Amino acid sequence: MPQRLARASRLLERLLEGTAVTLMIALTLVVVIAVAFRKVGAGLVWYDEVAEALLAWLTFYAAGLAALKRAHLGFPRIVEKLPAVPRRAARVLREIVVIGFFLLVTWAGVRVLGVLQGTSLVSLTWMPAAVTQSVIPVGGALFVVAELLAAWRRP
Repeated sequence: MPQRLARASRLLERLLEGTAVTLMIALTLVVVIAVAFRKVGAGLVWYDEVAEALLAWLTFYAAGLAALKRAHLGFPRIVEKLPAVPRRAARVLREIVVIGFFLLVTWAGVRVLGVLQGTSLVSLTWMPAAVTQSVIPVGGALFVVAELLAAWRRP
């Protein structure tokens, strides 16, 4: 079983790295193209909404990657200076708070998707708003999975 979890962790890490790099490249391209169009006096009407969505996606997926690598906020230096018993309690409390928060984010994201049914982006009316906002529940769930895998790997 531990080998399966290690393999799942590596697979998730590669998936999140690839997704983050792809989103970063896409965001860079959209911004460069928008600047070029604006420079010649033909601003793109869809730029703002697409750039905002790409930035949100990048933020959520990169946060999942940071959780998997234990590279997000967690005050590790403060926790490591605590005596053994309080240190273990602080780690457990941290896991409960972080996972609980992202479970709440995931639940709220699902609710948001329900509210957005039938709506679309303003500038790209063919794109359902739920597609861009799906990153909330998906990213929240990925963060929880990454946090659990990271806790298993490095207790």
